[in-house]
Amino acid sequence: GAEASIQLSPMAPPAVIEFNPTSNFKASVSQLIFSGSYYVGIEMSRLAKSITEQTYQKDEVNVKEQTIQAYYIILSSERILNTIKENKKNAQLIFEKTTNLVNAGIVESTEAKKLSIMVGSIDNAIKSTERQIEMGYNLLRLQLGLESNQIISLTSNIDDIAQKYIVQLLAASTFNIQNNIDYKLISLQKDIAEQQIRLRKSNYLPSLVGYYSFTEKIKKPVFDMTPKHVLGLTLSIPIFSSGLRYSQLGQAKIDLSTIENTGKLVAQQLTLQESQMRYNYNNLFDQWLMQKENVSIAKEVLDNMNFKFQQGVVSSLELTSANNNYLTAELNYTGVLLQLLNAELSLRKINNKL
Repeated sequence: GAEASIQLSPMAPPAVIEFNPTSNFKASVSQLIFSGSYYVGIEMSRLAKSITEQTYQKDEVNVKEQTIQAYYIILSSERILNTIKENKKNAQLIFEKTTNLVNAGIVESTEAKKLSIMVGSIDNAIKSTERQIEMGYNLLRLQLGLESNQIISLTSNIDDIAQKYIVQLLAASTFNIQNNIDYKLISLQKDIAEQQIRLRKSNYLPSLVGYYSFTEKIKKPVFDMTPKHVLGLTLSIPIFSSGLRYSQLGQAKIDLSTIENTGKLVAQQLTLQESQMRYNYNNLFDQWLMQKENVSIAKEVLDNMNFKFQQGVVSSLELTSANNNYLTAELNYTGVLLQLLNAELSLRKINNKL
């Protein structure tokens, strides 16, 4: 090993200190005791997680809404199909009776021909509605992520769905904006902006770290003053940053002000949107009641015309007109009912009740 000599006095002999090779084992740990940015960062990570969860919930609600809309389209189309098929049975029966009367020479053949055109029109309407139903099922399969050849069977009908949800909405409470997902997201963004201000302010604060060190000498020198155990604190105090911290704090305050203004605007827009949705719903509800009455009247007129036609009081043209009026009333009723259910669905969505 090396050695060094120290002569403290000219009269005294030099003292020789030997430096032998050393080998040691050292372990150290440190613990953050205080740091403003660290604790603010933990809170911001929690808020970021909440935003992610709310965004996922928003996407889930959008998919659910689209799936329900596809479901409603199928049910409304099936209702129309059932109505047309039932109408065809009656039309076919009258046509067959009229054909027998033509063969017996009681009525003219033109009456049967006119009725055959009516039956053919109903057949075309059935085929068109069946194609529309198949398109609806394809859309539903797409929303559910099913294979194109997957068989789906719907057990409900649109009238039962209407009775359930329309009655529920009529007794529903007023709009609570706190439940809306978009408002929740903008509120979380405001919370993050506030934490950004806290983060910028924390840059002015000192940080304190505690540490402990243990050293075990395997080969010790002759002269060794190194302690085995060392316990201490490290304090870091920010002093000068060329105005960077101040500018960052100012920008964070501007961002918070922008988010607050955006939040107020979103709240106003959501309130107006909900009011418009409820207004549209009430209008559609009134139309639904009116169309429901129209269907009842048109069906009554058609039954009366069927009876009069069989008695020879009215012509086939009048019967065809009454039949067309009934089918139109049914189509209008189902169309308004579909719009009403979609309006109710939009109100449930904006209230986050899907």
